[in-house]
Parts: sequence; structure tokens; C-alpha cells
Amino acid sequence: MNIIFMGTPDFAEESLKAIYNAGHNILAVVTNPDKPKGRGMKKASSPVKIFAEEKNIPIFQPQKVRNNEEFIEEIKKLNPEVLCVVAYGKILPKELLEIPKYGSINVHASLLPKYRGAAPIQWAILNGDEKTGITTMYMDEGMDTGDIILKQEIKIEENETTGELWDKLKIIGGKLLVKTLEEIKNGTAPRIKQGENYTLAPMLDKKMAQINWEEQNAKQIKNLVRGLNPIIGAYTFYENKKIKFWKVEIVENKQELEKEKIKNIKEKKLGEILIANPKEGLYIKAKEGIIKVLEIQGENAKRMNIKEYLLGNKIEEGMNFRDVP
Repeated sequence: MNIIFMGTPDFAEESLKAIYNAGHNILAVVTNPDKPKGRGMKKASSPVKIFAEEKNIPIFQPQKVRNNEEFIEEIKKLNPEVLCVVAYGKILPKELLEIPKYGSINVHASLLPKYRGAAPIQWAILNGDEKTGITTMYMDEGMDTGDIILKQEIKIEENETTGELWDKLKIIGGKLLVKTLEEIKNGTAPRIKQGENYTLAPMLDKKMAQINWEEQNAKQIKNLVRGLNPIIGAYTFYENKKIKFWKVEIVENKQELEKEKIKNIKEKKLGEILIANPKEGLYIKAKEGIIKVLEIQGENAKRMNIKEYLLGNKIEEGMNFRDVP
């Protein structure tokens, strides 16, 4: 099929690769403008743009799509049969969506109507969900409100991070997009209304990354750490310095629970450091459980496994991690 593809990050690149390798004719790709990146703040191309350049596919990088008549006229001239949109990041106008013969379709990383919005993968982890998946749908002017075409469900593993789930779902998304295009071409694609029983997955706010030892229980803290890995990172304070946790687990092993310093747990305060040494690791009291830190990052330092960190940094048992500096 003759396709125009719209997308930006590596999640979208995987879908672009999949339809390219399936033999579809990519008329052009539309991706966000290059952005400054890294310490030197040099402008960097998106993964979708890099792939398109390698394959000599024409590229559009409009600053805006709405009320951009020149861009819309260019798309009309190309006369696509389908517009494929994956993680492009902008609400598209009706005038653009109605150009293709077979409509505009989107790959979304949740089981719609659950988690409409910009951060469905992150919110599935943050909320401790046990399953998620990919949905392909026909696009309309709303935010992820269009008719569903296909879905594929997967299990979320107990310790899976946003980054790990992202990498799984981008592969599934590419394969499901290829299957969706086959069904559209064959005239067998279903069209299922979403209904009004939906939830939202808004953009993440950096303020939510702060661990609240008084309010959040051990499971919620673990999900916060998982959900913000590898972006943002959940943080707390120790001796007025910001400390990020990148991997933690909840202590459930009987042998660990019988450690001498954990036995009198009821007397300890929330956020109190129970054990902190390179041999045993770092254990912290939380509501309804004990947090064991596996990967950590000190202020203005790199990520480290906990043993490596404690060999070079002193954390005192009996001290507290805090909500504020």
C-alpha cells in the first residue's frame, strides 16, 4: 500500500521498519523537528528520521500541523492510501486525517479504551497493572478515541520497568501494524466503537517522582521506581542530597526478614535505614513492607549497583531517607 508514516521516537521507528520490510511503499515520513541533545546541545535527528534517511524516504518536519495549509497540500499531492501514525505526539486535524483513501490509523501502547493519552506504558507500570498491550485504531479528531481495529495483550512481569516494557511493546506494535494493514487491504478490518468507559494516561510530571515515605506503601514505591525507569527516576533525600532509586524490590524472603536488624521493625520510622553495608545491601522501612535497593544514583553521580555505591559512599544505619532536603 502507498503509505505516509508519522512518528518520532524508537517506538515509532520499529513500526516504520516493520511496514517497510513488509513491502509497503513509504511515500514519505513526517517526524518532529531536530532537537538539541546531550551536553553539547547539538541538534539531533529522531530515530524515524535516521531510518528514513538510510532508506532515501522523503522527510517532512513541520513545526506545526494544525493550520499548516502548505504541509496539508503536500500530503494531498502524495495521495496516500493510508496514513500510519505512531507516537507522533500531536493531535492531528480532521482535514489531514481524511486525506487517505483507507483512512488514518494509529498504533497505541495500551488496551484501549484504557490509558488514552501520552504515557500509557508508564502509567500501566505506575499503577501496578498485570497486563497491557497494543491497540490499532482508526483515527478521529479526539485523543485516542477512534474505532478499534486490532488488539494484542501481554503480561507485565512483576519487576518489569517502563524501559523494558517499552522495548517489548514496540516490537509487538510493528507486527500488529503490518497485520492491520493486511486486513484493511483485504477489506476484513473490524471497526469497534470504544464506548465511554475509559481512563487517561497524561504526561508525567517531575513532581510525582519524589518518594513519599509517609503516604506511599512499599508496593507503591516499587511501582514508582519501575514506572520512572529509565526516565526521570524516583528520588528521595539523604543528608540534604537527592538520591535516585532505579531498581528496588520488596523483601519477602524469610531468611532476609529474619536478619537481626529487621526483627524489631515496628519500632522503626518510615524511611529509616535498617541495613546499609556493601556485603548485605541497603534496606529501608516502608509502609506495609521493607524496600531493598538494588540500583542507586547519588547526586551528580552515575547509576550504580548498590554494592558498588556503598563501597564508596557512607549511608548510616538508623538515619532516614526523607521527603524533603
